Amino acid sequence: MDMSKLRRQATEDEAPDADRRDILKAATLVGGAAALLGAMGATPASAQSTPVAQAPALSDKPWWPHPKWGKDDQSGASNWITPAKVLDAIKGIKEGKIYRIGRVYESAMPKYGERAFNLRTTPTGSSYGANRLIGHEEFVATEIGQTGTQFDGLGHIGIQMGKDGDMTEMRFYNGVTEFEMITAYGLKKLGIENCKPIFTRGHLFDIEALKGRMLEAGEEVKVADLRAAMQKQNMKEEDIKEGDALFFNTGWGKLWMKNNDKFNSGEPGIGLEVAKWVVDKGACVTGGDCWAVEVVPNPDKNLVFPVHSELICKQGIYNHENLDFTALIADGKHQFAYIFSPAPVRGATGSNGGPIAVT
Repeated sequence: MDMSKLRRQATEDEAPDADRRDILKAATLVGGAAALLGAMGATPASAQSTPVAQAPALSDKPWWPHPKWGKDDQSGASNWITPAKVLDAIKGIKEGKIYRIGRVYESAMPKYGERAFNLRTTPTGSSYGANRLIGHEEFVATEIGQTGTQFDGLGHIGIQMGKDGDMTEMRFYNGVTEFEMITAYGLKKLGIENCKPIFTRGHLFDIEALKGRMLEAGEEVKVADLRAAMQKQNMKEEDIKEGDALFFNTGWGKLWMKNNDKFNSGEPGIGLEVAKWVVDKGACVTGGDCWAVEVVPNPDKNLVFPVHSELICKQGIYNHENLDFTALIADGKHQFAYIFSPAPVRGATGSNGGPIAVT
């Protein structure tokens, strides 16, 4: 694909033709709700009509530059992770017990849409040296930052402002445009390598335990649920500090590798009410046992992944998906040190990896 040609075309006044619009939607994830919902087999009515030359709901005003980190920042909420923040997180470590909260990566795991994970193992060849050394290596073909336990970076989600398909008005964190960042070989701005390693305090809200059941797809977690969970777990809201990580257990993760079809069909999760609460708390990361962390489908049928756009795109708050809190919950641990260093793949939209919780 000739991206320079697409960039030239994106600045023209006329509306994009259907073919070009489809290419842009598939390539960027921000061309409209049809691209985001295509893998789920749903096409909203608005995607079947003429593109509307205005900003979508919740996005009528610029959200850039970032009021705290400045117009040139590409690190977002990872800027909260200072030496003082790390030392504060260490205070909560009393036992030195490590919990793996990421999933095992394998081809059979549930994946969004048509994403793939394929691994091939090969021997390194004949034996080497007098000691006859042999070994193995692997080749992995996957959307490396967007399969399995995945950490969404700031180049993953944006919002189409202006005319549909206009790359100069596809806006990401800090107002960065698709025109400025896209290449066929990685993002020129907002790649995951800009996210700083994270070592902070983590708070887990066990909504499944609060409700006494696994939540269902489309069931929204509300702020009242979080407060009730904190009371049940002997946590205080004032304990949540700027730069902390906030995690939500809905029970949906129990479907992992047990009923992948249901797992992928939708999910319970947080909505815009909790998103505002998260922003007010100054969180660094949100995370959950679901594939998007937010409720799908959204109770407002006109909205597609609005929590992603509100937190990632507008606030620079990262999102950690498909986490496994089983061991933490079994031990009654709801507060811990959360540690994760994204794989520094230049230009990637997110990261795989093995996050841990330490109590």
